[in-house]
Amino acid sequence: MTGDVGLFGPGSITWKLHREPILMLGGLRSLYLQALHPRTVAGVAQNSGYRSDMWGRLMRTSDYVATVIYGSTAEVEEAAARLRRLHSRLSGVDPRTGESFRVDDPELLRWVHVAEVESFLTTALRAGVRLTPGEIDAYYTEQLRAAALVGLDPATVPATAAEVEEFFAAMRPELGLTRDGAEAAFLLTVPPIPDTWGGRALRVGLTLGPPRWAYLGLASTAIGLLPPWARKMYGAPGWPSTDLAAGLSARGLRTLLSGILAVLPAEYRVSPAHQAALTRAGLT
Repeated sequence: MTGDVGLFGPGSITWKLHREPILMLGGLRSLYLQALHPRTVAGVAQNSGYRSDMWGRLMRTSDYVATVIYGSTAEVEEAAARLRRLHSRLSGVDPRTGESFRVDDPELLRWVHVAEVESFLTTALRAGVRLTPGEIDAYYTEQLRAAALVGLDPATVPATAAEVEEFFAAMRPELGLTRDGAEAAFLLTVPPIPDTWGGRALRVGLTLGPPRWAYLGLASTAIGLLPPWARKMYGAPGWPSTDLAAGLSARGLRTLLSGILAVLPAEYRVSPAHQAALTRAGLT
C-alpha cells in the first residue's frame, strides 16, 4: 500500500463485505431494528427533522458509514468528531417514563452500533455472501474501531457472533414498538417522494407506479430478514417460512444487482469513496 486507507484497508473483512451492493438492504434492515429501542427512536424523533427530510438524513448516514469504511484517517477522525459534538448537545425524554436522557448515552450508542453491523453481516450472509466463522467474528472485531469513534469503550461492545447473540438476548426485555417506532417504520416502508424530484407527474408516478411497488418489495425483504422476535414486535409473523422467503428474495436481489453492475461502465461499479481508498492504496 502506498497511502492512508484509514481504519481498515484492502486486507480487511470489512472491505470484503462492504464491496457488496446488497448491504444497502442491510442498512434498511438496521433502521427497522434500531427503531425497536424506545429511547433510541425517541431521541431521533425529538432531535431531527427526519419526517420532513427522510432522504437527506439517510444520505447523511450513508455518507458517514462510507467515510468510516473507506475514508483516510483524517477524514474518519473529522467525521467522527463532528458526530460526537452533535450528539453531546442532544437529549431526549423517554415517552414511557418521562425521564430525560442523553443521546450519547453508551447504551443507546451501543444498540445502534450492534444493530447496524449485525444487519450488514446478516443481510450479506442471507444473500449468499460466503464468510467463514472466523471471518464473521473478525468483522465484528474490526468494527470495534467504528464503535470507538462514536465514544464507546470497545471493551463494552460485542466482538464476536456469540457475543452479539448474547447481547440481543439481554436487550430484548428493553425493546418494544412505541408510537415513535411505528411512525419511523411506516416512513421507512412508505417513504415520501421529495418535491424536488422532478415535476408533479413524475412524483405521482414514483408514488403510485412500479417504483413504489419495487421499493415495497425491498422494505418487505428487509423486515423479513429481521430476527423472528423482532418481526413479532412489528406484528409480522415469526414463521420459518418467512425467513426462507426473505433469504430467497435477498439472494435474488444480489444476483440482479451483480448482473446490472456487470454491464455498467467501470466507473459506476465502485462507489466514489471506495474508489478513492483504492487510489490511495495504489490498487486502481
